[in-house]
Amino acid sequence: MKGTALSVREKIGYGMGDAGCNMIGGAIMLFLNYFYTDVFGLAPALVGVLLLSVRVLDAITDPIMGAIADRTRSRWGRFRPWLLWISLPYVLFSVMMFTTPDWSDDNKVIYAFVTYFLMSLTYTAINIPYCSLGGVITSDPGERVSCQSYRFVMVGIATLILSLSLLPMAEWFGGVDKARGYQMAMSVLALIGLLMFLFCFATVRERIRPAVPSHDDLKADLRDVWKNDQWVRILLLTLCNVCPGFIRMAATMYYVTWVMQQTTQFATLFISLGVVGMMIGSTLAKVLTDRWCKLKVFFWTNIALAAFSGGFYFLDPHATLLVLVMYFLLNILHQIPSPLHWSLMADVDDYGEWKTGKRITGISFSGNLFFLKVGLAVAGAMVGFLLSWYGYDAAAQRQSPAALNGIVLLFTAIPALGYLITAGVVRLLKTDRRLMQQIQVDLQLRRASYQELNEYQHDKEMNTPSQGEMR
Repeated sequence: MKGTALSVREKIGYGMGDAGCNMIGGAIMLFLNYFYTDVFGLAPALVGVLLLSVRVLDAITDPIMGAIADRTRSRWGRFRPWLLWISLPYVLFSVMMFTTPDWSDDNKVIYAFVTYFLMSLTYTAINIPYCSLGGVITSDPGERVSCQSYRFVMVGIATLILSLSLLPMAEWFGGVDKARGYQMAMSVLALIGLLMFLFCFATVRERIRPAVPSHDDLKADLRDVWKNDQWVRILLLTLCNVCPGFIRMAATMYYVTWVMQQTTQFATLFISLGVVGMMIGSTLAKVLTDRWCKLKVFFWTNIALAAFSGGFYFLDPHATLLVLVMYFLLNILHQIPSPLHWSLMADVDDYGEWKTGKRITGISFSGNLFFLKVGLAVAGAMVGFLLSWYGYDAAAQRQSPAALNGIVLLFTAIPALGYLITAGVVRLLKTDRRLMQQIQVDLQLRRASYQELNEYQHDKEMNTPSQGEMR
């Protein structure tokens, strides 16, 4: 499609937005469970309750934010300005979330709930517009995959910075005072994230407008988006796709610390090696989808992930070199579907406009983001609940065999089951390469027809004489 190719600078700029999110989001996935239990001092089961409870509020705030974004009118577009307006509050609340006040236990619990809620609320306000932005910077499905590949490479770079620096910085800033160390380390990383958001805002442009503008209210938009049968299915895919990886990430620090019995320095190396693998996986997504339909690539990658992750259960955790190599390969496979997943969200948004005549990008992506956050919460809560079930004790010198087995299951077999379920859900989608080509042709014709009709009506009004002239 002519005129839809994006510059490398804009693709990098778009990726910087999610890199900024991931300077904090990556810390939540990799370290928040461990921080809450082993540094902040919360019981594992209470952590599970905390992570799940805020998702109830998201069920209200996410569609509202999607509707607000759809109705935003500014000289910068509908979605882009939110990167400017919300980036500072988001990073401030994230630092507060990793701050441990010297309060009583009850007050600390209240503080944890309040700061996690404020972080989640600002995450909603910045990430729904950001994700929606990916659906309106180009209409070319191939460019969308390319853009998402750049995005996840930038996410990989951000996560690599995070994984290489957070634990060493926490030790350097805090020494034996882990609480202060985490607070100061997150302050530095949050500042880097803020700069990434501002770079994204400065370099990305919105290009796609609805074929026929809509002025319906929120209730009508919610009713219409449910008419998009593929949207309902991709919500399920979002939930299923994020859970396996989030569960393994949340269990990683426990696996390295207690099962492998390794140091903080090794944990940094271990996590960073996995991030490099994910960066390679992000680049492979475009290579594979240039040859095969993205739905087929998505399906077979998850089948391979299920086998690979399940086999990880049988590895000797003390065979350090073998575990490192297998973890590296596992993360390459794990990241291949991520760019495909987000490009599919934009394809499903196109499908909805093609089917219903309305483009409801903000609402559409808010639903996906809500289910993504539910997946994150379910993953974190499952780790917390199962650790509690198996008798994990953060204050113990050694964990019981049952607790160690629970950690291994969370790191290997449970994600394997999640990958199998995800592969089954992929089969429900029908937005394959052939259908999307037809949809893009139809939407281009529809937009051209609407523009011609507007020009005709404008010319007609300009050439119609006034009543005074007729007299």
